[in-house]
Amino acid sequence: MIRLFSIILLLGTSSALFSQKTTTNLKEERQIQTFLKVTEKIRCICLPSLPIQSCSFNMCAASSYLKTFIENRIKDGMGDEEIISKMENGFGNSILQDPVVMMFQENGNQGMVDSIVYGFGPKILAKPDDTWINATLLGIGVLGLYGIYRYGTKKVRANLTSNETSSTDSKETLSAKTDAIKEKIRKFEES
Repeated sequence: MIRLFSIILLLGTSSALFSQKTTTNLKEERQIQTFLKVTEKIRCICLPSLPIQSCSFNMCAASSYLKTFIENRIKDGMGDEEIISKMENGFGNSILQDPVVMMFQENGNQGMVDSIVYGFGPKILAKPDDTWINATLLGIGVLGLYGIYRYGTKKVRANLTSNETSSTDSKETLSAKTDAIKEKIRKFEES
C-alpha cells in the first residue's frame, strides 16, 4: 500500500514540477523559441508562482488569452525582450485593435485592457525561483494524503475490534445456548 502511494506521489509531483512547456499555434522555429522565452519570463495571472508558460486554460483563462496576445505580437515581428518590456510598461493605445484586447473589452474586463495598454508593472515578471512555493504545496499534499491514510487505517482497526467483539459475543451466546441445551438434556434424563 505504501509503495503504491509512493509511486503515485512520485509520478504526480514529477509531472507537475517538470512540465513547463506550453503549446502554441506558431509554426516557425524562431517564433516558437521567442514565444517560449517570453512565456517563461511572464507570470501566470491567476497563479503567480508559475510562469505563464505553465498555465493551462483550465487553471487560468486570462493567462491563456494572454498567450494568444503574445503570439499576435510575435506574428507582428516583435522580439522577446520588446514584448517583455511592453508587458511591464504598456503597449499603448495602438494595441486596442488586437482581437484579444477587444475580447477583454467586450467581456467588461477593463482592468486587463488597462494593464495591457499601460503595463502590468514589474509584478508581471515571473520570479526566477518558485521552488519553495511548489515544495510547500507538495508538503501540504503529502500531509493531506498521510492524514487520509491514517484515517483509513484507524477505520480498519475499529472494524477489526468491532468484529472481534461481536465474535466474542457470538461465542458467549453459543456457549450459553449449549449450556441451556445440556441443562434440558440433563433434566430430561432425570425425569
